Amino acid sequence: MTNLFKLIAFSCCLALPLIGSGCSHSQIATEPYPIWGESIFLPVENGESRRHMQIRELSQSADDIQACILIVHGMNEHTGRYAEIARHFAQSHLIAGIDMTAHGLSNPVYLDAHESLKAGADEFDVGSAFLEQSQLRNLDAMRADLHLAIRHLRQRCDKSAGDDKPLVILSHSLGSLVSASYLLEAKLPDTVDGIIFTGPAFAVTEVPGWRGWFQNPLIGFTYHTQEHFLHPHDEAFPLMLFNQFTALLTVPLQNGIIEFLSLPGMRNIFSPSNPDWVAAYLSDWEVERLRHKHDRYIMHRSILRYVQGVQKEIIRFRRNMADFDTPYLLIYSEFDPITAAWGNIDFAAVTLEKHPLNEVMPLIGKSHHEQLFSEPRLRREVLDKIDRWLESLIAEHKQPNEY
Repeated sequence: MTNLFKLIAFSCCLALPLIGSGCSHSQIATEPYPIWGESIFLPVENGESRRHMQIRELSQSADDIQACILIVHGMNEHTGRYAEIARHFAQSHLIAGIDMTAHGLSNPVYLDAHESLKAGADEFDVGSAFLEQSQLRNLDAMRADLHLAIRHLRQRCDKSAGDDKPLVILSHSLGSLVSASYLLEAKLPDTVDGIIFTGPAFAVTEVPGWRGWFQNPLIGFTYHTQEHFLHPHDEAFPLMLFNQFTALLTVPLQNGIIEFLSLPGMRNIFSPSNPDWVAAYLSDWEVERLRHKHDRYIMHRSILRYVQGVQKEIIRFRRNMADFDTPYLLIYSEFDPITAAWGNIDFAAVTLEKHPLNEVMPLIGKSHHEQLFSEPRLRREVLDKIDRWLESLIAEHKQPNEY
């Protein structure tokens, strides 16, 4: 959730005082964090923090488990809300989920809330949880989290299901960007056998309606200048000079403003809250939109430095995405404004032919961002599509070919 819509903050970089939401931000949790599997904590390398995982393993024999699946959530959300998705896949797969840095129970504020509420407290203020984003200047920490999770799940999968079972990532939005960029770096080559992208963050936000008239040109400008900053493209020489000159003038200014407004004290004032329009584009089902609204373990503010880091990561990924060669299923909505469809179209154009299992499922006419949280009929179609793709991947895994 990914909440990539917060990239609109960049479009307001010269008028940031107007988007501040005040020093006080209260978000009260009244229920423990949702646990749908075995809850474990993985120590990080520096030993100062831990990353939370959930693993659901039913009592099947190794032959009954067809694959091992890792859920990688989106921006500002958490794996706890994937209980229904986990139950679906746990019928024939070992299913796990990782709460990445600053998210879910990997966030010390949410962990304190969970433990306090489990112990009998009536409520816990988690409004300061978003401040954990201050450590995130890029996605390196999240890629490290994914590395930990894959390594642990591979060991668990080999023990429970046998070493012949494929390991698959099921990712959403920012989680898709984290996973795809991780796989490009190939820290664990040949460990991940396939990936499912849902609403991946391969493009920036396109604000709908009248707001977009004012914000989208500025979003486009900041994206364009960041994209060209110190990276000449193949345009004509005069245009290249213009782009580089504009980027050299404006990008340091943008970076300086964002960094200043992300400092302690300033970040409490200038971290934007969710725009009202976003709620209508998360799901096409009112029940799910209400669940999201009342989920106290979802962050509804983002530190600008974190948002800027995501934008730069999108640009970086797009420069190298033609090298992506892991088999994938790509699912997105045609008119999703939170992560615009052109990013998915561009990605498929340069990767679709790299593997015979690669497949794209555009939800034509749809505008919601969370395809796994669609209304029941459409969700069933999406899950059926994933099931069929997994069957093909598993069949190929049993009879490996050279690609």
